[in-house]
Amino acid sequence: MKPRIYLDHAATTPVRREVREAMLPFLSEEAFGNPSSGHHFGRSARAALEAARKQVADALGVTVREVFFTSGGTEADNQAILGCLVAHHGTNFTRAHVVTSATEHKAVLAACHEAERMGARHTAIPVDSSGVINLEELQRALEGKLPPGKPCIVSIMWVNNETGVVQPIGRIAEMCREAGVVFHTDAVQAFGKIPCTLSDHPGITMATISAHKIGGPKGIGALVVRDAKGVHPLLHGGGQQRGIRPGTENVPGAVALGVAAELAAAEQPAVAQRLQAIRDECQRALTALVPDLAVHGLGAERGPNILNVSAPDTDSETMLMHLDLAGLACASGSACSTGSVTPSHVLTAMGVPTELASAAVRMSFGSLSSPDQVPHIAESFAAVVAKVRQLRAVLART
Repeated sequence: MKPRIYLDHAATTPVRREVREAMLPFLSEEAFGNPSSGHHFGRSARAALEAARKQVADALGVTVREVFFTSGGTEADNQAILGCLVAHHGTNFTRAHVVTSATEHKAVLAACHEAERMGARHTAIPVDSSGVINLEELQRALEGKLPPGKPCIVSIMWVNNETGVVQPIGRIAEMCREAGVVFHTDAVQAFGKIPCTLSDHPGITMATISAHKIGGPKGIGALVVRDAKGVHPLLHGGGQQRGIRPGTENVPGAVALGVAAELAAAEQPAVAQRLQAIRDECQRALTALVPDLAVHGLGAERGPNILNVSAPDTDSETMLMHLDLAGLACASGSACSTGSVTPSHVLTAMGVPTELASAAVRMSFGSLSSPDQVPHIAESFAAVVAKVRQLRAVLART
């Protein structure tokens, strides 16, 4: 039987043992209370919730009042962008302006498209061929030189989910701070992989993280909000979490995120070193066996765990099917766009030709990855490339 190797940690990660053990009591009769209740059961849940909030705050270098639990990264991104626009423009978005890079996660781009539907203007700043944002164009936007004028909010992801490209977030945050513009970063793929201490970046107004990217469960994330007056709630209810994100809190999820965040922050340097060694060795092995392989984002700083490649004369859909049959679980880019037959918007923005962008395969490494897997990964990948090319040649002749 072929070994099965999981190479899709950027899509989701297995829940860590420590995280499971921490959240289990809050899924049983032991500690099931509603944290808004005043009795013993509720107070116990409230204490656990606030302890988890402190773990997240400490892991990110912020205060507990700045951490708001959400259902995950998508909700947090939407809350940051749309909540900021409502706070500054009310229900009339005709003078609202939101700026992003052209390579943002679909959660950010979709929120911007919704803002456009409501009358706002969305500017997507271009990136260079390695995937790094054009800072000169961003500066023009911050100076109000792009219509309809100075943006209300800038949202740039820290580490790209498809290529692993790291944006110069420290410089971007400072540019936004100097311009007096709210800056949000989707740090979902960054946290736990590269240093993400927000106290080092006072210009970051809001930041998003998600538990299931760092060994926690799906369905829980957090939005850091430095200035709660600058964001309006999108949900309305009982006033929990200071009204910014009302609704009965997911206590087991919050507890899980707290433990996962604490572990991710503490282990980040060692994890980055281990994963980068595996990623780099895998890249060397793949390019040795497939000499014409294109490695996307190669000219930029990349997170340690993501490798995005394209083999000419192949296509993502066929590659992924045969890689799965060979025991390799990979992706074509963002898991959120699985099933899409169009080339990645990230690679397209980087100027990657359509034929190569349509052949992209993302490998992302994590807790289930080990150096001894690399030879099998490379040999299996090369064999699949040869098979897909042969199939395409046969089809071209018929």
